Amino acid sequence: MAAGTTEPSPLQFLQLVADPQRWQLLVELGRSDRRVGELAELLGKAQNLVSYHLGELRSAGLVWPRRSSADGRDTYYRVDVARCGELFGSAGAALHPALRLAPVADESPHLARRQKKRVLFLCTGNSARSQIAEALLEHRSAHAVEARSAGSHPKPLHPNAVRVMAERGIDISGRRTKHLDRFARTRFDRVITLCDKVREICPDFPGAPVAAHWSMPDPAAAADNDDASYPAFLRTAQEIDARVELLISQLTHKSDDKRSAHARR
Repeated sequence: MAAGTTEPSPLQFLQLVADPQRWQLLVELGRSDRRVGELAELLGKAQNLVSYHLGELRSAGLVWPRRSSADGRDTYYRVDVARCGELFGSAGAALHPALRLAPVADESPHLARRQKKRVLFLCTGNSARSQIAEALLEHRSAHAVEARSAGSHPKPLHPNAVRVMAERGIDISGRRTKHLDRFARTRFDRVITLCDKVREICPDFPGAPVAAHWSMPDPAAAADNDDASYPAFLRTAQEIDARVELLISQLTHKSDDKRSAHARR
């Protein structure tokens, strides 16, 4: 558990998430990283009230802030789904051992039997974050999901992106970077931005795909040289891998919620 958070008892946790507004915040953040103003608009509540509830959720380690790389005055919030799962599991087990949560089964076979979902990942350079996400989604879904990636200002594939993927047994060395305009007429089920700057200028795509944002800093900006920035690439790949696993669960869910397709990017 990170510093600054408190470990709630099972009862305290259930009381915390039973509040309708806090529950809705968790639901919305499960769909996409959001700023306070956007959450206030989605909930129809004042920003100071939303900030209060976010503070309560943050104290329990359920949500985390990250400063926007597009505008340092803004902060994006994301939900820690794994932490939520742990606390739900603890609450169930506290009531009765039979209610202990079991691990989620691999969803790839279910994807393979259904029509292929198409996902587009976007960042600025298409040199690291979006390439890593594309490769991991294809790999984890056993290619049952058709993943693509692009950038607003493409630049050469970063060697550290190739390196972290190679260590996971995935070769992306032959992939090319692409401009997002290449997919302007392509239909996707989801369009996911991984860069705060790209989110601000992300165009609309045909068919009103579900839009989501993963607020992630550019790992290449963590240091002046490749060797020094490599740990940032490792952290980025780890976070994207966890998010991709959750994305696959969302893609296999029959009641895939498309309300966020019209939400502001």
